[in-house]
Amino acid sequence: MTNHILVLDIGTSGLRAALVNNDGRIVDAHHVSNPPSTPFAGLVEFDALEMYDKAVGAAQQVLSRNPTALVRGIGIANQRASTIAWDRTTGLPVGPALGWQDLRTIMECITAKAEHNVRFAPNQTATKAGWMLKNYGAELFSRAERGDVLVGTIDSWLTWKLSGHTTHITDHTNAAVTGLVRVDGLSWNPDACGIAGVPTAALPRLVASSSLIARVVGHGALDGLPIAAAVGDQQASLVGQGCISRGMAKITFGTGGMLDMYTGRVGPTVAERTQHGTFPIVAFSLERHDELEMHWGLEAIMLSAGTNIEWLRDDMGLIASAEESDTIASAVQSTEGVMYVPALLGLGTPDWDYGARGSLSGLTRGTTRAHVVRAVLEGVAHRGADLLAAATNDAAERSARGDQFPQVHTLRIDGGMSNNHTFAQALADATGCNVEVSSVTEATTLGAAYLAGTALSVWDSLEYAVATWRPARVFSPLKTPSEQQEARQQWRRALDGTRRWIPDLSALDF
Repeated sequence: MTNHILVLDIGTSGLRAALVNNDGRIVDAHHVSNPPSTPFAGLVEFDALEMYDKAVGAAQQVLSRNPTALVRGIGIANQRASTIAWDRTTGLPVGPALGWQDLRTIMECITAKAEHNVRFAPNQTATKAGWMLKNYGAELFSRAERGDVLVGTIDSWLTWKLSGHTTHITDHTNAAVTGLVRVDGLSWNPDACGIAGVPTAALPRLVASSSLIARVVGHGALDGLPIAAAVGDQQASLVGQGCISRGMAKITFGTGGMLDMYTGRVGPTVAERTQHGTFPIVAFSLERHDELEMHWGLEAIMLSAGTNIEWLRDDMGLIASAEESDTIASAVQSTEGVMYVPALLGLGTPDWDYGARGSLSGLTRGTTRAHVVRAVLEGVAHRGADLLAAATNDAAERSARGDQFPQVHTLRIDGGMSNNHTFAQALADATGCNVEVSSVTEATTLGAAYLAGTALSVWDSLEYAVATWRPARVFSPLKTPSEQQEARQQWRRALDGTRRWIPDLSALDF
């Protein structure tokens, strides 16, 4: 009999429920739009109750359409670091939840660095949680110290509600990007919590990403189902694309771009950003034979990826749809020397220059719309190559085995831009790697299913689970090594002209 995992996949602007069978195939899914609100520039909020109701509604829709499916349990994948505070007794949020993009705590991050030499980033949970407890009510902090007000990320919130207000948890992947855990990822750091203004009594218990976490109480057709996985979205995508062997890497090209590389069982010695601009992450954690296994990785970040395609469509009017960028770009064989640097929001890994700005260079009288569109796709591809180079360098330097870190020959990709063939080929050429395109645009769903199914013995192990992964298409490099080197040198020249464009922003360091 075919087994199924029900996945709740909570993204930044929408969410979906999906059924994944034991062949690793999504057999049904229901998507619901759930965009955050931006009351002022830099502020990003959402209604946690509304998000929860939509998630449950989507799950019930999928189950009602598949009444004979044998559903073994639930896996949760979620946008990371978005933060919710709620009343333990009523189960109601104490105020609007703060999305991970919210920037209201920049000054708190600067203060923590100046006064305590502790590096928080505004897109982490730490300062968001502290701000909420300080600003949503005079007694909230003292109530949080008593455990009467709880703080958590989206996985914590969903599990608390689904379990009938009995289980307050987060998994190691989500906890590791809060800014509040020790370097080993196993427990909360009381010093960091104190600086951020977050009582540890309000924080969730840490559990393995793949483990029997809780059971659903009530909620109709969901009643009694075990919640068997909780995992941050980027780590879910890493697992969903089968990257669980040392040196394997994926990039998710959505609004931004996120590269994650699996580095093995040896954890980092420091939790801060490295010299090459990547961050250590918990790739996933397992309960295997009653023992906890921690698995580690590195993350590199591109601040704008799909945003550049939106710019071409909505602001420049050069394309009518995102899909058209592929058709128009493929009308020319090259950019004829036109270079585009996608730094609309600054540069992430490896530079971390918030004052950098995008550029379009190499224009001539013969430059056409097709050349510009192709240059934009190739620019995002070059940034992808930058991320891969940074992660490879950091992984090699931090390797604790004393042997050479495996060279990356294959790169796996998902996200909206992964469906663009011209872009995927440009990425293969820029990196010199074979590029394997995920068969599903959002591999997060598969990752959450694999982790939950492993905990529930749908698959004998995570290795068996990810063996079901198959790429939709593979792109091999068409440039020779010398041609690739020349293109990368030209890229670096174009990149140099974008740095420190706004010096005050370039001076910010999180």
